[in-house]
Formats: sequence, structure tokens, C-alpha cells
Amino acid sequence: MKSQIINALSDFLFEYETPRQVLVRNKKVGVACRLIQLGVLAYIIGWEFIYEKGYQSTDTGVSSVYTKMKGVGYTNVSGVQRVWDVADYVFPSQGDFSFVVMTNYIITTEQKIDKCPELPGKHNCRSDVDCPGGEYKRSGHGRMTGVCNNTTKTCEVLAWCPVENDRIIPDPPLLLSAENYTLFIKNSVTFPSYGVTRSNIVEHVDAAYIRKCLHDRKKAPFCPIFRLGDIIKQSGFNFQTIAKVGGAIGIVIDWTCNFDVDVKHCKPKYSFHGLYGNPKETDNVGTSVGYNFRHAKHYKEDKVDKRTLLKVFGIRIDIIVESLGRKFDIIPTLTAIGSGVGIFGVATVVCDLVLLYFVPKKEFYKNMKFKHTGTETKDPDSKKGSKPLSKK
Repeated sequence: MKSQIINALSDFLFEYETPRQVLVRNKKVGVACRLIQLGVLAYIIGWEFIYEKGYQSTDTGVSSVYTKMKGVGYTNVSGVQRVWDVADYVFPSQGDFSFVVMTNYIITTEQKIDKCPELPGKHNCRSDVDCPGGEYKRSGHGRMTGVCNNTTKTCEVLAWCPVENDRIIPDPPLLLSAENYTLFIKNSVTFPSYGVTRSNIVEHVDAAYIRKCLHDRKKAPFCPIFRLGDIIKQSGFNFQTIAKVGGAIGIVIDWTCNFDVDVKHCKPKYSFHGLYGNPKETDNVGTSVGYNFRHAKHYKEDKVDKRTLLKVFGIRIDIIVESLGRKFDIIPTLTAIGSGVGIFGVATVVCDLVLLYFVPKKEFYKNMKFKHTGTETKDPDSKKGSKPLSKK
């Protein structure tokens, strides 16, 4: 028993096993094998290394965005002239990566808490019974008082009166001048794994250049100042249509950088996308088209709380930063090479299947590839009766 264990350990430690190889001279199978290997090699070089860049490690950047709008608008509604600056038409206040630029509005002035009827056609009634006091309607403006107004034939409510009438949207939009507003974007991105920080204010962009530049995809691709009308146009929308009812635009800043070269080549690429639907559908009448919200400005007059209500139609701008840094790393390189070498085995498997099961001489190839041994063992004592070889 002891000797068997020692022999087994000796065989394990001091013997080397290698698979048996058979050289097959078959033109069709040989060409098929080389074509498969060539395809695998093309996959490794073309896909793994060139397209997927399997020889590089990756890192996702951490970014921050600062924005600033500039421009002045003018309106003259029912003889009331007004000048709109940044503090009036940007919601919320400036600096965020997501904000709304007002392009149209419906204004309801001098509202105060009082009792007044709902709009005609909304919450109609014939008598007080149709207006249960203390209840609320989903689309109502306030708390019903239990009274049916005989003039409008609508329920009376306790609300901010007079109630808003938003059935008619101004057309053309009141702030068409927003097309010439400008947006300044300041963006910085850091790749922690590589210790690299980049800004969209790249090397050749200085204060003098910023004062006069305007972003253009071909002429000034690194200018961080954008005209709002150009953003809408490159997003595929019609400015007057989106200015009337509002909409949403995405500005994508793409930082895809190769740090195997000088970091100065790591520069942003801007793209613009319409986010709230197919641009071709926005010119047609649809359900819940556009983007709007309400904003109230409160004040006191003769010790009475009052407010001016604005239903704001605007362009929502979302700035989205996508970042991916790459750099050579030996570990992913070896991993890609190893996986490629393993795939080379596909050629051998396919050719073996063809030789063993599909060619006319398959039995011959089976005998050449596999060595069969018998199950019986020779009797060690049989050597005793054997005759010695004669010497010449």
C-alpha cells in the first residue's frame, strides 16, 4: 500500500502529460481551419483591441456643471409694457444643471383669497345641491362653498380669486426674443483613477475669446456660450412651436478621453437632443404637449395678501455629462489576449467534428486520433515460462 502511494506521488510529480496530435492532410479541412483561425484573429484585433480597446482600463469621471443665462425680453400685453431679465424668466435661480427658460405665459393679476365662481363650463351646476360644501374637485381651483352661482351656472369656491383662465395660450409666444438669449456652461470633470481634471474651458479659450465667441459645431466647437435658438434648432425642434407650449431639451457633454496621449487632447463634445417626444410630432395637436408650471409672486396691498399668478410655458434644459477615461493597463491586455487564445480552440473543435463524423474516412481518422487499450492485464508469472532470446 505504501509503495503504491509513493508510486502515485512520483508519477504525479515527475511525469508530464501532453495530448496526442495527428497531422491530417486534408485540403478542405485545412483551409476551413485556417479561415476560422483568421476570423478569430480578426475578432481579437478588430473588436477586442481596436474597437473595444481591451488593452486599456477605464474610469468614469466625476463632474460639476455651472450655468448662466443672459438676455433681455420685452412684452406689451393689453398696454402693459414690461422688461424681463434673467431674474424673471429663469426658474429656478441660475447655476443649476437643470432649469427652465420662460418663453410664454398666462398671467392672472391681483388674486386674493375670496369667494368666486368657477369658470363657465367647469363644474357646472343647476342648484346648490350640485355643489356640496366643503368638498374639492380634482380640476377645481378651491373649496366649494355649497352655492351654485346663478350667473355662470358654476359652483362657487373659496379660492384665490379671480380664478385663472388658461384656455387660450398666447400665439405667437410673448417672449420670442428668448431665441437670442445666450447660455454659458462651465463644466469640470475629474478622473480619480488617473488623477486628471479637465475643464470645458480648454487651453486656447481665454477671457477675450469668450467675450466674442458663440458656439458653432464647425467654426467654434469649444466655445462654451450657446445661443438658445441654435440649441433648439440642433435639437430638431421648431423654435416658435416649442416656445408657445414649452418642451424639454437635453445638452450632452461627452468626455471620452484616451490618456495614453497628452491630456490636452481630452476635450468635450456637445450634442443636443429633444427629450419630450418626436420633433416631427410637435407641430401637430396632441395630448399634454409641452412643458408648463405655475409660479406665484406674493405681496400685500392694504394689509391684504395678494399674488400675481403666472402659468409659465418654457424650455426645460437638462445638461447631462457623460465621461469615460481610458489608459493602457497590463491586466486587461493579458485578459484580452488570454480570451482570444482560448477562442482559437473553436477551430480545432469544428475541424475535429468534421473529421470524426462527416468525412468518408471518418473511421480511419477515429483510429488515428484515439488509442484504444484492452481491459485485460498480463499475468506477471507468464514471464517465467518464456524462453530467452538467442544471441547470434
